[in-house]
Amino acid sequence: MRILIGLAVLLVLLVLAVIGAGVYFRNVSMPAETWHVDPATVTPPASPNYELRLGDRAPVFDAAPDVMAARIDAVATAEGAVLIGGAVAEGHMTYVVRSRLMGYPDAISVKLVPVAQGTRVEIYSRARFGYSDMGVNAARVDRWISRARGMTSP
Repeated sequence: MRILIGLAVLLVLLVLAVIGAGVYFRNVSMPAETWHVDPATVTPPASPNYELRLGDRAPVFDAAPDVMAARIDAVATAEGAVLIGGAVAEGHMTYVVRSRLMGYPDAISVKLVPVAQGTRVEIYSRARFGYSDMGVNAARVDRWISRARGMTSP
């Protein structure tokens, strides 16, 4: 009987810990002064929980920077991203996206660079917590690029 009571108490504590962690991750601050960065100037972390697209890896669109800013913003907000730094009008924005279940925050910084062909979209998507993101940031960047490419207007 004591074993069952001990297991029940342990289970209740575990459930409370998971709920507490969920509340913490959903409410943890993501201050712009820390997370709003220029992708071209960052030093990537040693952990694999990020995706950085610069130079030849950054997509180039046949559209003006203001058009691309509106497209990226539309794609980001459609996924529930919240703008925390920069401005669409500046062509340099940082968004926060939280995972559905636990609310883990990821920061996505986007900078639009005018080039002869149109606009190069530099993106730095990274997790705030953990070591590995299991490809979530790379998949997000691929998805945002694909959706922005498929748009004909902002």
